[in-house]
Parts: sequence; C-alpha cells; structure tokens
Amino acid sequence: MSDATLNSITDAPDDFAVQISDQVESFIVSVTEVAKGDDPDSAVPYLLLEVSQLLLAGGRLGAHEDIVPDERYEPDVGPEPDVDELREKLAALLDPVDVYSEVFDPYVPRTAPVACRISDDIADVVTDLRHGMAHYCAGRVSEALWWWQFSYLSNWGPTASAALRALQSLVAHVRLDTPLDELNGLDTDSDAADSDDGELEAEAGAVMAAEIAAPLGLKNA
Repeated sequence: MSDATLNSITDAPDDFAVQISDQVESFIVSVTEVAKGDDPDSAVPYLLLEVSQLLLAGGRLGAHEDIVPDERYEPDVGPEPDVDELREKLAALLDPVDVYSEVFDPYVPRTAPVACRISDDIADVVTDLRHGMAHYCAGRVSEALWWWQFSYLSNWGPTASAALRALQSLVAHVRLDTPLDELNGLDTDSDAADSDDGELEAEAGAVMAAEIAAPLGLKNA
C-alpha cells in the first residue's frame, strides 16, 4: 500500500483505511446500542457477531506490513472518552455470565487461568478503537492505522479474542444443550488457579438459557 493511500481519506469502498475505519466505527456503534439494553435476550449473539467481525479487521491489520505514522511522536488526541458507563451497562446486561476464565498467553508453559469479564474486555477494546478513530477523524490516517495495528497486537486483539471465546462458548452451551451449572463465586477478585473445574464452570445454566436461547431459536420468545 502506498504512502499516498495511507495518508489520505478517500470515499473508495475498497480503500484499506476506509474499510478498517468502517469496521471500527460499526463495532463501536453496535456495542453502544447493545449496551442500551433494548433487546437483552439478543445481547450475547449480537456481541458474538460484532466481536467476530471486528477481529476480521484486526487480522487484516496484523497481516499487513508495519504501518509507519507520518510524525515521530503521536499527536495529542485530547482526553479519552469515559467508557465506565458502557462497561457498567454491559456488566448489568451480561450478569451472571459476565465472568469467565482465560489463559493470558497460550505459549507460556503452565500459565494459570485468570478470571476476566466480558464487559471489561469490550470496554477496553472500545477505548483502543476510539483512540485511533480520533486520529482518523482528524485526517491523520497513517497515525490511526498505526495505532489500530499496534494496539491490535499489544492489547485489543488478545482482549477481543478472549471475549470471543467466552461468547462462543456461551452460545455453544445453549445450541448443544449443555447448560453450565449455577455459578459458585468465580470473580475477577478470586484466584481461578485455585478453583476446581466445577467452580470454573460456575455461573450460568438456567439464567443463560433463559437470556440467550430465544434469539437462537431454541425456545418460544
């Protein structure tokens, strides 16, 4: 991709920067709509779809050659938008299936699983994406692409991938008729490494089925 392409915003739908920015913006808008709670039964399937689509953009950024921004130092984008409200709304919407167990780095031997929250993951991803979008909207296209690429590799890519596994697992438990047992205290303040398998499967069964089975067509709405 030429420097001219990376440093100019065009309306061409096949332009790499336009496609990435469109997917980023779509994710931010869609997640914000889900968090409003107007359709709580569909929250998990919608988030599964949106995170999957975002990771396609991330894969393209990861496969792309290193993007070098125009300026040596990153321009100030101003204060970061507060995502606490989004985080809290998603946490309330996803309770009690918000907390899940994740291994941080699959290539580190004997890595202990840690407890994570889907709501925290989504909010953190949105923070990274908005930072790049601020550059993009200011016309600093190469800076935006550099930031999205760097933060995909260092933060939002692993975070979104972990959330995707949790969301896919929730949907799979419903579709395969293998509901989880009632959750027994797994939380981000607990040590997941000290929990047995029964505790790691902790929180979801009947509540999960009640909340996400309908949009999956498994029961009458």
